[in-house]
Amino acid sequence: MTATANELKPVLVFDSGIGGLTVLREARVLMPERGFIYVADDAGFPYGGWEEPALKERIVDLFAKLLAQYDPEVCIIACNTAFTLVGADLRAAFPQMTFVGTVPAIKPAAERTRSGLVSVLATPGTVKRAYTRDLIQSFATQCHVRLVGSENLARLAESYIRGDAIADDAVMTEIEQCFVEMDGRKTDIVVLACTHYPFMANIFRRLSPWPVDWLDPAEAIARRARSLVPQAADAVHPDNFDFAVFTSGAPDFPTRRLMQGFGLKA
Repeated sequence: MTATANELKPVLVFDSGIGGLTVLREARVLMPERGFIYVADDAGFPYGGWEEPALKERIVDLFAKLLAQYDPEVCIIACNTAFTLVGADLRAAFPQMTFVGTVPAIKPAAERTRSGLVSVLATPGTVKRAYTRDLIQSFATQCHVRLVGSENLARLAESYIRGDAIADDAVMTEIEQCFVEMDGRKTDIVVLACTHYPFMANIFRRLSPWPVDWLDPAEAIARRARSLVPQAADAVHPDNFDFAVFTSGAPDFPTRRLMQGFGLKA
């Protein structure tokens, strides 16, 4: 299936904040002919404090406006908290649109672990979601899976990405529960179940009490999106996209500078 360059629709990448840039970065590599629109619901960030019905309503209402305004080819929901909560609702509300979701990478972690001890580092919302526990039941019953819901790590990651200094103690407090020792075995894989977290992977590695594989799903999400997006016969990158939308309408200077570093107008 192909499309001509002048018919190419953009790819919309959605996140609660700026963590979805980890997915955008990989998607751009695989879809260089496409324009991208990055949507950060910073007015609603962080999602962890929301009651589920209110957050569902917010995201569905927001997508009604986004789809009407931008008519994207595909929407990548680059947020575990959002997709595990409202993915099914989005697909039901907008059946004409293709949604690519982000879910905790529990299946590949279970396939890859040697010790059988896997941790899932996520937001509290993702940890408590039945969707996450169903993934464990479906793919990781042979493993000991520890769910670690961090209250503050997404916010710390946002600050870190913008260039703020982050104290090691503050980070370690959020990740220390990931490291399990049991019967002579140790955790060997930690699933990064929030798209904000890969930006801090080097800090995690430095602070780890022993080496673990920090599993970032961004590339797999991008590959899935690429498989669903028509290839362009005469790929010419459009110049009317590649911008960021903030629901607050008022991103600060460090955030605008960050967006520019990712090739997005803000």
